[in-house]
Amino acid sequence: MSGVIEGMRRTLLSCTSIVRGGAAGLGASLGAAAFFAVTPAFARDDFLSEALSIAAGFDRQEIAALSVAAAVLGFSVVAAILLMRTRLRAARIESRLLSDNQALQLEADRFRALLFAEPQVLISWAAGEDRPDISGDVSLLMPHGSDQYSPQRVIAFGSWLLPEQALAMDHAVDKLREAGEGFLLNLSTATGRSIEAMGRAIGGQAIVRIRELSGVRMELAELGIRHHRLMEETGALSAFAAAVPLPVWARRGNGTLSFANAAYAQATDAGSAADAIDRNLELLDSDDRGHMAHALAGGTVFQARVPVVTGGQRRIFDIHALNVAGGSAGIAVDVTEAANLRAALERMAEAHRRMLDQLSSGVAVFDASRRLTFYNDSYRRLWDFDRAFLDDNPDDSSVLDKLRVARKIPEQPDFRAWKNKLFEAYRAIEPAKDTWYLPDGRALSVVTTPNPEGGVTYLFDDVTEGLKLARQNDGLIRVQRETLDNLAEAVAVFGSNGRAQLFNPPFARMWKLSPEALAQQPHIETIEQWCRPLFDDDATWQTLRTAITGIDDRMSVPLKLERKDGSVLDCTTIPLPDGATMLTFQDVTDTVNVERALRERNEALEAADQMKIDFVHHMSYELRAPLTSIIGFAHFLSDPSTGPMTPKQSEYLGYITTSTDALLAISNNILDLATIDAGAMKLNLGPVDLRKTVEEATAGIKDRLAQENIRLDVEIDPAIGDFVADERRIVQVLYNLLANAVGFSPPNSAVMLRARRNAGNVVFSVSDSGPGIPEEVKDKVFDWFESHANGSRHRGAGLGLSLVRSFVELHGGKVHVDSVVGKGTTVICEFPVDQSYRNAAE
Repeated sequence: MSGVIEGMRRTLLSCTSIVRGGAAGLGASLGAAAFFAVTPAFARDDFLSEALSIAAGFDRQEIAALSVAAAVLGFSVVAAILLMRTRLRAARIESRLLSDNQALQLEADRFRALLFAEPQVLISWAAGEDRPDISGDVSLLMPHGSDQYSPQRVIAFGSWLLPEQALAMDHAVDKLREAGEGFLLNLSTATGRSIEAMGRAIGGQAIVRIRELSGVRMELAELGIRHHRLMEETGALSAFAAAVPLPVWARRGNGTLSFANAAYAQATDAGSAADAIDRNLELLDSDDRGHMAHALAGGTVFQARVPVVTGGQRRIFDIHALNVAGGSAGIAVDVTEAANLRAALERMAEAHRRMLDQLSSGVAVFDASRRLTFYNDSYRRLWDFDRAFLDDNPDDSSVLDKLRVARKIPEQPDFRAWKNKLFEAYRAIEPAKDTWYLPDGRALSVVTTPNPEGGVTYLFDDVTEGLKLARQNDGLIRVQRETLDNLAEAVAVFGSNGRAQLFNPPFARMWKLSPEALAQQPHIETIEQWCRPLFDDDATWQTLRTAITGIDDRMSVPLKLERKDGSVLDCTTIPLPDGATMLTFQDVTDTVNVERALRERNEALEAADQMKIDFVHHMSYELRAPLTSIIGFAHFLSDPSTGPMTPKQSEYLGYITTSTDALLAISNNILDLATIDAGAMKLNLGPVDLRKTVEEATAGIKDRLAQENIRLDVEIDPAIGDFVADERRIVQVLYNLLANAVGFSPPNSAVMLRARRNAGNVVFSVSDSGPGIPEEVKDKVFDWFESHANGSRHRGAGLGLSLVRSFVELHGGKVHVDSVVGKGTTVICEFPVDQSYRNAAE
């Protein structure tokens, strides 16, 4: 035993030396541990007791070394035990994990088999990654013949989806990846397959599953699409019904309101649609509601036109109601205006019929089937028809056949072809006009007008007298022409443009000119060059050119021409009312040589001059007489009593009336100006009713004011007092000033007419807001034929302001213009109140 202890001691000492030297004492510790481990328990007890007894003999250094060795030995034993236990536990965990891994792999295989049991494609994007993981049957989506494409081609949705659906898919995928918003779309591939695309954010991944729809899923998808469309349609219909400006309502089976729109609430004087529903307000009265309930109970649609009092007014509504699921629905259409218009149209048609019956022109209306539907008494009297025959509504062909048998229409070589040509009016668009020369000597103007609803309206006018007058007028014109051609004087008429319009043979012979050249209407300057070999006085030719082409101071100019061949000509320029100028040349050579012959010739010239004046007056009358006839017949045709006209006829007639009125006004203005310039104008002075004068002046421009939407403001000073002047000329002055202002005023503006008294004068001023008059033009505005648009729509002959100045100055007054470019113009006319000096002078 002591040997064991001694060995143990040596061991401890060696451990102590190891510890002191910093060497590993682990081996000794392990040896000690092994010793304790293999030593039996009773031996260990003996060993310990013996060791304790031995230890009692150790010194302090040995005890410290022994303690350290014992601690190292204990730590080694504990570490060895823990290592063994850790290795055993790791082995058990590894075995369990291997088992779990195999189970999970089996479960994943099962899930994958279940997932891809049907054709589908899965696309997943990991968080923060742009390249997706694609699995599944890609051929489900890709078009045929695209096997060479990689699975990544699937995310190019435009390659296998329709453009609109591809765009929707792109947006849905973007929202899924960026915000995790899921989606469910029903799509169709380019090959026609119906598929379902569902996107979800799962476990930090964006996953899109695409599978083909079939069977129940397809039916559900189709039902979903249909439901979505029906909901959209229902919403649109509901919004329309709520917004439509017609009363719309729906009722339950028990008759109570379930829906009403704002128009229904307004018609029933309710505060709102909800108020109308809560109070169950009725639109119709009890009788009409009873009729509607009876019709709906019988399963029929209720339609009726009934009166309804709404907003304190009686209105006419067309009611349409029908049965719907769970009740009924209805709508009311306000036809008050239509009903009133229809009644007015019927009254107008009846009035037109009565009016047509009073016309002197025969009117017959045939419908699309060519049967007579209307005739007036003039038509019956014109052809001497029996009323019973016409009341039987004969067809057009029968009427013509009856007239042919009675020899009342023109004889035709081929009556059938003539009749078929006449019947072309039933297929025509524009009216046609013809003249029938009847066997009894009458001439009828026949106008065939296609009716908008089909058929033709015949208008028969007896134009026998009109043709007779036309022949007489043509005869008069020929007589005048022969008179000019046989005059001894050379006569030539030049237009305002300076070109020769008329000449007689003596003019061509006197100046040795070719009639063919003169027929080309050469200019006065060209004729001057042709005549210069006989007469080359520049001053005389300048005077002739001025007299022909000038605008101001148009008056007769007598001239004496001594030509190179020794002949002497008396030349006179005569301004004509239409702006033309007549030149007369008379050879007075003999009068220069003989004094007596000169006096006799002078008397003859005076007579010839008077004859020329009479001729000019006669020509003026002859020119104005046809114009007056045209105006009269145009106004007669525009009268409704002459019969209806097509819009195109009315348009053409309006053009004729406007043009002839303008031409007559220009002619009258020229004559007035010529009369004033000649000093022959006499004023009819008398008291002037100023308000009446203003009303007459403004009456002529009312249509233009309404057409251009221009407001006329009139200010008349009540203290203006008495005013003596020629009232008719004052009306002309004011009318021309107002017409000129309206012509230069822009639409939606105002024209101001003022009248006041100022220091012995009555002052009229007319202001407009037109473009104004430039300074370089202001001095010319009162000249003849000076017309400047200045950027406005105004067009005119340029005589209005000339006439204004002439009449004002004839009264002893003054006229001047104030104008600012861009701001408007004011024309001011001052008339002296005292005209006694003028009466004394006259």
